[in-house]
Amino acid sequence: MDELATPGARRHEKYERLIAATRDIRAIPCAVAHPCDASSLEGAVEAARAGIIAPILVGPRHKIEAAAREAGLDVARLELVDVPHSHAAAAKAVELVRAGRAELLMKGSLHTDELMREVVAKDTGLRTERRISHVFIMDVPSYPEPLFITDAAINIFPDLETKADICRNAIDLHLGLGLGTPRVAILSAVETVNPKIPGTIDAAALCKMADRGQIAGGLLDGPLALDNAISPEAAAIKGIRSEVAGRAQVLVVPDLEAGNMLAKNLSFLAGADAAGIVLGARVPVILTSRADNVRTRMASCAVAALYAHHLAETRPVAA
Repeated sequence: MDELATPGARRHEKYERLIAATRDIRAIPCAVAHPCDASSLEGAVEAARAGIIAPILVGPRHKIEAAAREAGLDVARLELVDVPHSHAAAAKAVELVRAGRAELLMKGSLHTDELMREVVAKDTGLRTERRISHVFIMDVPSYPEPLFITDAAINIFPDLETKADICRNAIDLHLGLGLGTPRVAILSAVETVNPKIPGTIDAAALCKMADRGQIAGGLLDGPLALDNAISPEAAAIKGIRSEVAGRAQVLVVPDLEAGNMLAKNLSFLAGADAAGIVLGARVPVILTSRADNVRTRMASCAVAALYAHHLAETRPVAA
């Protein structure tokens, strides 16, 4: 929390608004899988201190306690489930979600693949009818609103059906965070349909699916190049007239490589922060990186907690 409060530090108002919004909701129970280094444990402890999550630490007790001593963190009051190794931690954390004891899942110091393998397991995982996808919620200093980028971490070469779920997941998150009806740009290298660029065909199909109600809740346009998706001037020069062009809030990339490079370009060249969340499972999954600063970790937890609260409030009551 010190970084958030340091006088003169770069302030990202978009993240601060999301973090502030969690003050109006309860702390969401969160299973933290294998928080066995200082950075992953600090993220969970700080989010707990802020009242965003109620963490259940799952991993080898001796490693978690050693990481806490190294970082000067007090975990004595937090629930700790002792398991022997990272694989067992991933499995147990997912089990806690399935049992209803946790409404969020958070990655600790294990590999993303190890955690996601348990999430997508056929009989014991957290699958739903939706394809699982990742969203970066970018706080870009030069952009007026939070900028969603999807999918830059899970689906490598998504087909049309997968892209439709990627859009649905991002739209539902935007709505669930109270950010309103999202303007969704389906990105390509060009803004015209070109049979030689398959992504432009997918973009046109996704927009028609939205017209037909197959993708609901958002305003879609594409294909759009990045410049005319986010710059009103670029859209005007190209003569593109739509509610999305130049004002996009969600950027749907053609593949993982493009999305990953876009997000990292914004982070390292434009001073953006990148909170991350996985959607399409039974509960939101918080994916953090060792390179994330305190503000970004807090924002990831805040986004996940707000969305989990929304899901709980809107979930049909069983008869």
